[in-house]
Amino acid sequence: MDLHGAALRGTHAGMSAERRPATRAMILAAGKGTRLLPLTLELPKPLMPVGDRPLLAHLAARLARAGYESFAVNIHHLAHEFVSGFNALNSVVHVLREVEIRGTAGGVAGARGLFGAPPVLVWNGDVLVEPPIAELLTTSGQDGLGFAVAPRPKGTGTVGVDADGHVVRLRGELFGSEAAGGDYVGVAALGGAVLAALPERGCLVADVALPLLRAGGTIATAAASGGFIDIGSIASYHRANQSWLLEHVGQGASWVAPTASIGAGVGVSSSVVGAGATVSGAGELVRCVVWPGAHAVAPLVDSIVTTSGRVVVAS
Repeated sequence: MDLHGAALRGTHAGMSAERRPATRAMILAAGKGTRLLPLTLELPKPLMPVGDRPLLAHLAARLARAGYESFAVNIHHLAHEFVSGFNALNSVVHVLREVEIRGTAGGVAGARGLFGAPPVLVWNGDVLVEPPIAELLTTSGQDGLGFAVAPRPKGTGTVGVDADGHVVRLRGELFGSEAAGGDYVGVAALGGAVLAALPERGCLVADVALPLLRAGGTIATAAASGGFIDIGSIASYHRANQSWLLEHVGQGASWVAPTASIGAGVGVSSSVVGAGATVSGAGELVRCVVWPGAHAVAPLVDSIVTTSGRVVVAS
């Protein structure tokens, strides 16, 4: 199936261009995920399971709760793996397959023809967060740029903001008097003027945000107060699953898919066991993530077991 330009909803594909509803959101999912090797030899980062579903499905659900019935997504690495992932979603998904990775700014530029009225929400597909979407769209306005920022003490984090909530420190460059620090959580709102000026290839921070600040422009912020996890490493991926377990099933408990099979001699603690997975052996499975269809052998601690049988220690 050629995904480029497709609009998918549930298990239905092939919607004509004339019938595709414009969208006001995009998930960036084209990266290779090199820091997550060898996991990303089997799945692109946005499709790796976190708790009971792939990461992409968590982001789609959060967009849906905010009123977004559709979103655009760019893909590249292991693009064919996305077919089943998209089919499991309830949203309309506008798919752009990049032959060569265009970067975060270039990826959004490639989707401009799909967007409705600005501002457009752009979400890095490897960040789990509950972003302040409504506030972010308001602060960016129809032509500006806004970042969702997790508050931090002054002088700490990846950004600094002034008393009015505008970015005044970014990647070590200063543009004003800092009142508080923060971490950019990978969710931004782009107004019409920013969308129109996007480079065809490049980075949203290095090639859009920094030049804007250097030219005397402003970047508004909205506080993301609920915490976030940037799934950029095996350790952070493991931590995302542990956080999901704590939130959804409680301290020390596990989530085992109904179609998974656990051997009689196996105990399971603080672990995620995906659909169709099997766990054999004798002993405890502790703080592990067993992917759908995988086979794990206990005892096993702090590990990820992939569908192909790789056992990756989460250190």
